[in-house]
Amino acid sequence: MTATTARTDETAETAEVRAHPLLEVRGLSVTFAAGSRRAVEGVDLTLARGEALAVVGTSGSGKSVTASALIGLLPGLGEVGGSVRFDGRELVGLPDREMSRIRGKRIGMVFQDPLAALTPVMSVGRQIEEAIRTHRRVPRAEARQRAVGLLDRVGIPDAARRARAYPHELSGGMRQRVAIAMALAGDPELLIADEPTSALDTTVQAQILDLLDRQRAERGCALLLITHDLGVVARCCDRVAVMRDGRLGAAGEVAALLSGPGAEGGEDGGAGGSAGGEGARGAGGAGSGGDLAHLLAATRRMEEAATGPRPTATRPATARPAPRPGDTPAEVPDRDPVPAGPPEVLRVEGLERHYAARRGRAVRAVDGVSLSLRQGRALALVGESGCGKTTTLHEILRLRAPAAGRIEVLGHDLASLAPSGRRELRHRMSVVFQDPAASLDPRMRVGEIVAEPLALRGATPAERGRRVEELLRLVELPGSVAEVRPARLSGGQRQRVAIARALSTGPELVLLDEPVSALDVPLRAGVMDLLDGLRARMGLSYVLVSHDIRLVRRSADDVAVMYLGRVVEAGPAGEVLGRPRHPYTRALVDASPSTDPARERERVVLHGDPLPSTGAGCSFRNRCPLFPVLDAPVQELCVRNAPLLREAEPGAAQLLACHGDLHKRHVPFLD
Repeated sequence: MTATTARTDETAETAEVRAHPLLEVRGLSVTFAAGSRRAVEGVDLTLARGEALAVVGTSGSGKSVTASALIGLLPGLGEVGGSVRFDGRELVGLPDREMSRIRGKRIGMVFQDPLAALTPVMSVGRQIEEAIRTHRRVPRAEARQRAVGLLDRVGIPDAARRARAYPHELSGGMRQRVAIAMALAGDPELLIADEPTSALDTTVQAQILDLLDRQRAERGCALLLITHDLGVVARCCDRVAVMRDGRLGAAGEVAALLSGPGAEGGEDGGAGGSAGGEGARGAGGAGSGGDLAHLLAATRRMEEAATGPRPTATRPATARPAPRPGDTPAEVPDRDPVPAGPPEVLRVEGLERHYAARRGRAVRAVDGVSLSLRQGRALALVGESGCGKTTTLHEILRLRAPAAGRIEVLGHDLASLAPSGRRELRHRMSVVFQDPAASLDPRMRVGEIVAEPLALRGATPAERGRRVEELLRLVELPGSVAEVRPARLSGGQRQRVAIARALSTGPELVLLDEPVSALDVPLRAGVMDLLDGLRARMGLSYVLVSHDIRLVRRSADDVAVMYLGRVVEAGPAGEVLGRPRHPYTRALVDASPSTDPARERERVVLHGDPLPSTGAGCSFRNRCPLFPVLDAPVQELCVRNAPLLREAEPGAAQLLACHGDLHKRHVPFLD
């Protein structure tokens, strides 16, 4: 058979499948109150068996409302119009009893927040058992066995034991895998995933996407993915449709829309011309095409900044080796004298924070971390959830003597700081938290929120008013915002208010705890551009906690990679993230999604979750892709001794804690 004949047969087969789609939506509309503007209007889409379709758009575009309307789970008094046909059967207007026989069994749903979707007082295994028995008449023992099998299938280690755990005892990635296992309990033909990876680390995100791909391949189920991340779309979807203001517009094949001529950006983005493409049609094509171009341009700005050249620092000392009990002097490199240049605003040496565990073994949240930061620079702490980066930030924020180690902030040793000095030091540093909706008092007006730190310092009402006006202008918000409450602002505006409050006292050191992870990609880019500009203009120093490699690469000067409470690699951001030496750093970088669907990458996907550190040996060895190919003596070293942080090369600014790299033979993984 010739290639031309094969393509013709494939085209004919595809046309036949799409002529009888699994899901067909025509003119879908959603209204929440009589006479109000429709939240969703005129949505048309089709989805074939085994196909993956992404619906993308910014917050408030109607993506999640559309997904909920498809399966009859709209909140409140939402009214649905139009037609939703699943396998030829009309779902709109179907009685709830009939809908319940389809929902869960033939259509599975994975929600954005698994902690909210799972019942906190039931073990995860019991919840999956209930899902199985709701749709299948099987004995409880068989349902329990199937539940354990589903947990094992979605990648939960030691599934029989984990089935007895409660949701709060699992990591975010494990909870999301449990939610997917529940959605698969009825062996559905269609899986709807609403932002399933938005709050997860890049490595866990890669695991979840691989898991969804595997379920499609093994079970032949279709996937409807709701997301704002075009990197996720490029990795796991066949087609994409763009949503804006409740209307579905630009649509087509992922490769064509993300790699075609219109993908270069611009107001229209060239994508609007695909509005009549197969599988999704609707009003607002040109506007949605421009929205796709806007999303793509913002994402690629992050990617280009993450891969572009950056100046190489000379010995920035972002993380320094710290001696451990039992180390000999020869094992601990001598500290270099502090070079001339900007003064240090932060120095952390041998910081530890251990917590007593319920079942005997202490949790080593921070285990001998050493860092330093100079004035005007940005230091990023990166790693998966549970690696200790936020705990390290909180230890600095407490402004108290640590349990072990030493912390200097703006030249003051916290162990010898008097209460009056601590109060004064708090005005010279500030923090921006991850979720502005939670960190801003909903009962206060924006002007009062921004002025509150000034009021604590005794500023007069006139001084506070002038400063609030100046700060709002600084973060590019109109002065009228001062009179509204946070609930009336968008997510990006609320985060700008949080930044204005953090800058109100003129701090020298700003701590940023995942400052944009809750925002859409265009908003992330805008807020980070604002923070970068403020740092350059005001000479601020940042400590940035993040798991977003693209964001760190574009905004940080130096980076420290943490794993289970220890720094495993550190140095200039361009060197550490551009040429990672530690296998964990390599996995973090490779897991970061790209918007180029044609890009072939040899990704390192980490399986499983971090195991608690015992203090002996390398804590990463159970997940390390390098460990199995090391020589036996080096493997023994990894098991017996925790690696120290050393220079990756003599005189290099890049520091590394890895026995395998320092003793490696020719290993292709590290080439």
